[in-house]
Amino acid sequence: MDPAQLPALMAFVCVARHGNFTRAAAESGVTASALSQSIRSLETELNVRLFNRTTRRVALTEAGAQFLARVLPALGELEAAFEALDETRDQPAGTLRINLPRVASEMLVLPHLAEFTQRYPQIRLDLTLDDGFADMVGEGFDAGIRLGERVAQDMVAVPLGGAIRIAVAGSPAYFERYPAPATPADLAAHDCLRYRFSTSGGIYRWEFAPPDDASRVFEVETRGSLVTNDLRTMVRAAEQGVGLLHVIDDYVKEQLADGRLVSVLDAWCPSFPGFYLYTASRVQMPFKLRALIDFLKEKREFQ
Repeated sequence: MDPAQLPALMAFVCVARHGNFTRAAAESGVTASALSQSIRSLETELNVRLFNRTTRRVALTEAGAQFLARVLPALGELEAAFEALDETRDQPAGTLRINLPRVASEMLVLPHLAEFTQRYPQIRLDLTLDDGFADMVGEGFDAGIRLGERVAQDMVAVPLGGAIRIAVAGSPAYFERYPAPATPADLAAHDCLRYRFSTSGGIYRWEFAPPDDASRVFEVETRGSLVTNDLRTMVRAAEQGVGLLHVIDDYVKEQLADGRLVSVLDAWCPSFPGFYLYTASRVQMPFKLRALIDFLKEKREFQ
């Protein structure tokens, strides 16, 4: 292979992953027109059409899909070679592409981002906020962070801390208007702030367990005046007395501590598996990824 073709091959993989020149260009740090020209030059060099283009999207041709299937392992081997070099460096280096939900970003990453970048100045974080379960390998992510330990068979999960608890909370002003619920069944008479998943559009069902059997988790479908896909909006609404909130207690620990929010149904809110980092099963984990895992675990232990 002509080494000069490597940038074009990287561009090809990026466009194939996104199915869109604009998003691929944003990730690559070039203009969409420059990226399109790079792909056209590669197609001319190979004498084959790799993509079918429309005004709305870009899709691989049959030949393009076959070419991608051959190119990905080769680029993976090349990446592994560079990662092996990382082990000989004093500091881990390279780009880490992480897929994680907003709540994990706000709880795990953002509070310690400055410290991480100062400790590891040669690592560049590329964070994609996503509530769904992304195809980590197919979409080019190094790892993903999610709640719970369930993973696909070809993935491994690394715990980033202990279990988490859910809190149901409302403002003092809300409880001046409505009596506090004694059981989850009482929520039928309450205004509940509901979370909508960005990827699927589904509404999150509140989870509880009987006080005498934390293993019997059940779901409650709630109703209310607000549905949103943003937890910060839900917290602000709860503080203003709009309704009750169902959220990880650590996410609102300051509001609970200073009285802006008051928790209810504590006995019905069991612990759940905490945050896990998901990654492709590898015998040797990249130095840069191990650095991130150790850092996040360190921070969770002292929270």
